[in-house]
Amino acid sequence: MFERVLVAVDFSENSRRALDRAAGWARQLKVPLTVVHVVEGPSLAAYSVYAPMGDPSWFMDAQPNASLIMDSWLAPYPEAKGIILAGAPAEEILGVLDPEALLVIGQVGHSALEHLLFGSTATKLVRHAPCDVLVVRNGG
Repeated sequence: MFERVLVAVDFSENSRRALDRAAGWARQLKVPLTVVHVVEGPSLAAYSVYAPMGDPSWFMDAQPNASLIMDSWLAPYPEAKGIILAGAPAEEILGVLDPEALLVIGQVGHSALEHLLFGSTATKLVRHAPCDVLVVRNGG
């Protein structure tokens, strides 16, 4: 059925819930768990969890900072493997998927304007993933 469970995280509270759900599925299915985070490029800096206001040099430190955060997120899941990528989130995540994976993602609530201007990584992944996708709802 599934050869691995992959969960995409943005280090938000809802992606933590998605990680918990993904870990449960991986244990139940007895398959490896992979946790993926994508460091977004400077053009999306205003929406990055790493971008301190007014300091465009944040991107130089984003990947090491993401690695530190990832390590803390993986601590309760010693069986999990973490991957940090850089680029456009949907495209990078799609690049590591295969038909035998189960992708778990957290739903992020956007206003209609935000969705129109910036798109939705979750929507792109659901539409284009070569595998099944489980979307963990906000607060769920």
